[in-house]
Amino acid sequence: MLSLQLQTKNTPAKADPFHRDQRAVLLTELRVHEAEAAAAAALGDLPRAARGILKALDCERRANTLGPQVLQLIKPRP
Repeated sequence: MLSLQLQTKNTPAKADPFHRDQRAVLLTELRVHEAEAAAAAALGDLPRAARGILKALDCERRANTLGPQVLQLIKPRP
């Protein structure tokens, strides 16, 4: 059976209500796509299963990138 595990980093920035709600929506979508992919794979419809997996991975990526982004700037040494 297909199983995707969401790896998250618990940061204070992700604790605000807006990001928490959006994150919950994305995690729900992830579970739906995962179930669709598993059902399609069980029926032997591999292209549909692959699309479901890709959609689930996209939801996982989007859930992990919610919140403020941090740019790391490296100053060159003189």
